[in-house]
Order: sequence, then structure tokens, then C-alpha cells
Amino acid sequence: MNDDNRKTLSYPLGEYQTDDNEFDQNEKEILSYINQKVAAGQNLKEIVEFLYNETSSIMPCDRIGIAFTDESGKRLILYHVVASYEPLYLDRGYAADLRGSSLDTVFKDGTPRVINDLKEYLQSNPSSSSTQLLVKEGVRSSMTCPLYVDKRVVGVLFRSAREPSAYSMHEVKLHKAISERLSQVVDKAWRIEQLSSALNAYTEMLSFVTHELKSPLSSIITLGKTLNSGYFGDNPEKTAEMVGRMIDKAEYLNTIVNEYLNLSRIEEDRMSIKPREVDIHHDIIDEAIDIIHPQVEEKNIQIERNYDSAITSAECDPDLMKIVLHNLLGNAVKYGIDGGTVRVTTRMEGKNLNIDIWNEGPGFPEEQKYKLFRRFSRIETDELMDRKGSGIGLFVSYNIAFLHGGRIVADSREGEWAQFTVEMPQPPEVQQDQT
Repeated sequence: MNDDNRKTLSYPLGEYQTDDNEFDQNEKEILSYINQKVAAGQNLKEIVEFLYNETSSIMPCDRIGIAFTDESGKRLILYHVVASYEPLYLDRGYAADLRGSSLDTVFKDGTPRVINDLKEYLQSNPSSSSTQLLVKEGVRSSMTCPLYVDKRVVGVLFRSAREPSAYSMHEVKLHKAISERLSQVVDKAWRIEQLSSALNAYTEMLSFVTHELKSPLSSIITLGKTLNSGYFGDNPEKTAEMVGRMIDKAEYLNTIVNEYLNLSRIEEDRMSIKPREVDIHHDIIDEAIDIIHPQVEEKNIQIERNYDSAITSAECDPDLMKIVLHNLLGNAVKYGIDGGTVRVTTRMEGKNLNIDIWNEGPGFPEEQKYKLFRRFSRIETDELMDRKGSGIGLFVSYNIAFLHGGRIVADSREGEWAQFTVEMPQPPEVQQDQT
């Protein structure tokens, strides 16, 4: 096909079906090889790199890229790029609105697009930032094919050359045949990308909301306690009662906010341990008991301390272990019976320092035990669901124990008691690089 039939501006090529009989033996072998790669479960990035290396012999190619739409379907984001040159100005992560772009036709009609003279195209479309970047890279021809998931266009496969008029109808058909063979791995990669986007949005929202709530709640608690202390004069009994209730609600919300902040650190992989030697009894357990003292008094619960006197110190991250003990002791009191007992025992078992927290109470059914250390998951019995909880504390605590190289083990006799044991190697077997 001569250059006169190779358009210099973007245009749709109409609908047609690819037929392998249109391709020569070398092209057929490469298409067959692509099928094998996809069937072998190769990931999309490896396939793109393979395409760049193997298909350059059958059509012009200085650059290959794959892009997907975001969760809204309104923006296109570059997923992976392979090129024969550097630097790349249009690279992974580049995003652009689809509305009003030259790719509208690709997405609306599912038809490929060719621009065989990007410099000329840029003169007619000077606001196209992606074209500006490609021209800056020295790219002169571009070919784009739609990628489908469930018969819906979710992305595009780009092929570019640093020479003008590089692509004819034959190359477009071959490019389209390649994109069709990518359908399985594209489907998988696109869904993973959507899940990753959703997770990123979730963690960003989690972090933002919790940080925004923490300071106002702390201020409310401080002001409420100041009012009830008589600093501004004595409060009428009814007023003091209402302010007290306000403080209780704010403290509960503050506890939830702290749990979500810790969850955010775990989800974003920002939690690491800084172990040092501490007095595990005085610096960790006793301080945690002091924090929950108001709840202990309210339920008239007896705290028994069975500390092993031979354990004089332990290695751990004190700030993180206080979170664990606060969560476990708080749960023991919350789910314990009024007037009952909570027992804290420390003991060495081999190289592990074990901390047992036992309480009299409803316990939990063995068949629901698997729910204990999952985020947002709670055991569903009438008695337990009546107690307030977020389903985060145990998940956070388990991850902190894991960072120390340990774990948390749960046991119960339903209707009588429950026990949670923190097993922590000495010294800790750190599971993450310290920062």
C-alpha cells in the first residue's frame, strides 16, 4: 500500500474481522506464540515486553503501551510502556480525560485509530498534551487498538514508530489480531487495576477522615472534662450529667478513630516496629490496665495479675504493644460479666513470652472463631453483637504481634470464659524493615 493511502490524520477504519489467512507465515507464528504466552498465564507487563521484542520484526515499533480507563470510565491511565529509547515523557501513570479527545471514536465505536504524521496532527490539535509528549520523544506515527472486557472497551493498545507513515491497513489488522489475543490477560489485569484503584481510594479516605476527626474529638473531650471539673464554676447536676454523657460518647468515637488510624497504617504498610528492652509488667500491662480503669470500675470487675517474677524485662515495641494490650484488656472487660474476673498472666514458653488475658463471660462459639482476626468482622451471637465494637481492634493487634514475629491465639468455652494469648518471641523476630 503506497503512502498516499496512509492517512496523515486520525481516522476510524471501520468494522472488519481479522482473518489469519491475511498474514504471512512469520506473522502467524508470532500470533500463535502470543496465544501460548497468554495460555501460560504470563502477566500483562511480561506480555507487553514480549510484544515489543517479538513483533518489531513484522511491523514498525519503537514503543508499545497499554492504558486502561479508571473506575469512572472517564479517564485513561497508562498502565505499562516499553520503548527502544529514553527518556520517556509519556510514561506509566499518565492520565488524560477521554471526553473531547481523539480516542472518543475508539471507545464509542470500538474501531482502531491511526495517526501517521503526529507533527501534522499536533499542528491541527495543539492542545493535545499526549501528542506534544510523543512528538517530544521523536515519535511520528501512532496506532491504537481497543481492548475489551465482557464486550466493553476498557483500554487501548498503543504501537508507535519514530518514522512517519509507518502503518497501513495490514499493520492495523495485525495489531488488532494481537489485541484480540490479549483478551484473557487484559481482563485479569484490568480487574486487578480496578481493585487496586478502589483499595487506594479506600486507604486515602480512611487516612484523611481519621486524621480530620482526631483533633476535634480530643478538643471536645478536653473541654468537656474542663467544664465538669468546675473550672468555670459549678455545674448543675443535670448539666454535669449531660456533659459526662457527651464526654463518654466522644471518648468512644476517639477510640474508634485511633483504631482506624492504626488500620490505615497497616493498610498502607506504614507500620514497623522499633523494639527495645522494657519492663513488660509495669511499662506495658499495668499502663494498659490504668487506661481501662474507668470501664473496670463501671462493671465492678476484678483484675487479677499473675505475673511471672522471673520475667524482669522483655524486648518489644512498647508503643505498639500498648495498643495490643489495651485492645485485648478492653475487650476482656467489655465482653466480661459484671462483677466477674479478668486475669492477666505472663509466662515463658520456650523462647516465647506469652501474655494470657482471660475473662469470665459469654465466650464465643468454636465455629465462628475464624472471624476473630479479620478486619470489620465480628462474631455474631446475640450477646456479643449487643456490645459496641468496630471489628478492627483484633485485626490491628494480630498484625502488631505478627510484626514482632509472634501471633495471638484465641480459646473459649462458650457461656463460661474466653482467653487471648499473645505469643511473642524473645528477642522479636522482626517481620518488617525498621524505619
